Amino acid sequence: MSTGALERGARTAARPGGGLDRRQVHGVAACYFVASFAALGLPPYLTEILPALGDREGHWAGLLYVVPTVFSALGAPLWGRLADRFGRKRLLLRAQLGLTVSFLLAGAADSLPAFTAALVLQGFLGGTFAATNGYLGAALRGADLSRALTLMQGSARASLVAAPVLVGALSPWLPPHRQYLLMAVLPLAAAVLLAFLPEPGRPTGGGAAEQRTGPAPVRLLRLLYAFEFAFVFATVVSFPYLVALVEQRLPGVSGTVAGLLFALPHLVYLLTAGRVHHLFHQRPRTGLLASFALVGLGLAGHGAAHSLPALVLARTVLGAGLTLGLVCLSVLAAAAAEGRAPGRMFGTLELVSKGGAVAAGAVAAVVNGAFGPTAPVLAGTAAAALAAVLVLLTRWSPR
Repeated sequence: MSTGALERGARTAARPGGGLDRRQVHGVAACYFVASFAALGLPPYLTEILPALGDREGHWAGLLYVVPTVFSALGAPLWGRLADRFGRKRLLLRAQLGLTVSFLLAGAADSLPAFTAALVLQGFLGGTFAATNGYLGAALRGADLSRALTLMQGSARASLVAAPVLVGALSPWLPPHRQYLLMAVLPLAAAVLLAFLPEPGRPTGGGAAEQRTGPAPVRLLRLLYAFEFAFVFATVVSFPYLVALVEQRLPGVSGTVAGLLFALPHLVYLLTAGRVHHLFHQRPRTGLLASFALVGLGLAGHGAAHSLPALVLARTVLGAGLTLGLVCLSVLAAAAAEGRAPGRMFGTLELVSKGGAVAAGAVAAVVNGAFGPTAPVLAGTAAAALAAVLVLLTRWSPR
């Protein structure tokens, strides 16, 4: 099965769905956006939260940063299977309510063990992204599904950009630790809104010829998982020590500038993802190859940049690669979901994605300790180059 076949599978799947209208899809995206605020906005402030819980130097911040990710990855396949069995809407509501409970416990925690337990529950009981994708996968198909998945990624990027800013703005009046209590209102509100949406059924449209298509080949699914892991690893490995790299290259730079440089690739996604989907939903192989090439080029540019304009250019190129990769992986995921139980598939995809993020964090810590803050971006460059080779090799493999 080649990536050419992946592309044909994406085209075959690109037929209208009928499970949700555009307004309802946008409602799901809005619910994911508000529910993501605490999950994405508060972890950067762990070094301020932990001293009040007994960890005076914040030594546990790095480990606790990935605790929700690890347990979300472990729980995602289980919750996906349960969603296929008991209903996707029911399990999506469970994920939002799980976040509500875990945020309340985190905000009320007065010791490091209690706070850690709350983060474990956040990861295991949450999993809103996999639950949301499973819900959409049961209601939509083909181009409709890939557009919806692209929109969900936009919600995640918007939260990643906006949430830390809001948390910082509230910090003079409410410490970040206690903001968990305030943020618990957001997934609770999302659950209330989602309660008014329908339980997804089989998408309409297609006819007999479409119904005979059957599930997408297993080979397609395996390649999707491989590309997802490689893409997440290549992009995330540069995140943990980016600010340190910026401060090394631009001594005396303000925190605002460093934050804007961190956010720049995500802003590129927000501005261009819709247009990129329009251009590449029929050619995901081409887009994925270009994505890995641009990610590798952008990360290599970080290693060579010693001025603000050079870093802005490198971050913009990385953003272009990030956008192409996320969009084309959404297209391939929509093709792979054809004829499959979406809860299980998107749960496993979440496990693979989170595994790539955890591996990237571990590698970044090791190479940064050994060679300094330039090493993680060079590790990402190597990973992107290898992934691009994988795309080329699969292109010529037998069906």
